[in-house]
Amino acid sequence: MSETLMVQGRKLEAGDIERVRQIVAENPSWSRRRLSQAVAAEWNWRNACGQLKDMAARSLLLKLHGRGYIELPARRQRPTNRMGRRQWSAASEWDRTPVSGTLGSVGRLAIREVSAQDAAREQCAAALARFHYLGWGGAVGENLLYAVTNEAGRLLACMVFGAPAWKCGARDAFIGWSAEQRQRHLHRITNNSRFLILPFVAIPHLASWTLGQVLQRLSADWKQKYGHTVLLAETFVDRERFRGTCYRAANWIRAGATAGRSRQDRFHALRVPIKDVYVYPLDRRFRQELSQ
Repeated sequence: MSETLMVQGRKLEAGDIERVRQIVAENPSWSRRRLSQAVAAEWNWRNACGQLKDMAARSLLLKLHGRGYIELPARRQRPTNRMGRRQWSAASEWDRTPVSGTLGSVGRLAIREVSAQDAAREQCAAALARFHYLGWGGAVGENLLYAVTNEAGRLLACMVFGAPAWKCGARDAFIGWSAEQRQRHLHRITNNSRFLILPFVAIPHLASWTLGQVLQRLSADWKQKYGHTVLLAETFVDRERFRGTCYRAANWIRAGATAGRSRQDRFHALRVPIKDVYVYPLDRRFRQELSQ
């Protein structure tokens, strides 16, 4: 190998690949998880809070394995849909009593970031798995999970922010950055990958209100958990299913539309529904910061 590879947002030279092969060869009894931890530690690959990015390293190793650059040991156990298999105690007994009224009449609503709270996180995961049209298999990488509850503690809505798309023509044109700048600063963008109002809830404007409340705290919450802020939020709205009304009402900007290909479409052959691309600046200097 003589060319430089770009994998998982990281440049890899021939020496880097050879060192990974060496780590694998010298430790035949190690699991893929242990190998990814070793690679992350060797490269001192950490997030802003100083935590090893072993999940990013594991994804990198899998991509190298898939492209034939390295040979990983066999999986010791098949990956499972952890969120789907785990049973939240009340997941099969959802309270289907309708919750309706205006924002002002339904009582005080609470919005909590619950990604580190086991019970609340599992409740949201169960709701997404059961009621969101895309389902839910869990978040990978940096992410935040918000739960909206009423005064009785009943879950009304949940929202996930996670890793952004690696490339998105409409978003990238809106920012005006180069490929190199995107590689350097992509972690300062987050994607609203899931937003669910539970089907028993009929409160006009709840969706746009929730978006507005979360966006006010999103960057600060991100910094508290990961040690850095985020500057821009993005989301993709399936135009065959939705009109993006709540995003427009919450002042998101429609930047364009996707080309109808998924992020896994390496050979430009897989067609998926076209989605409208919406963005929301979280800092007025987002272009200057992202284009450095």
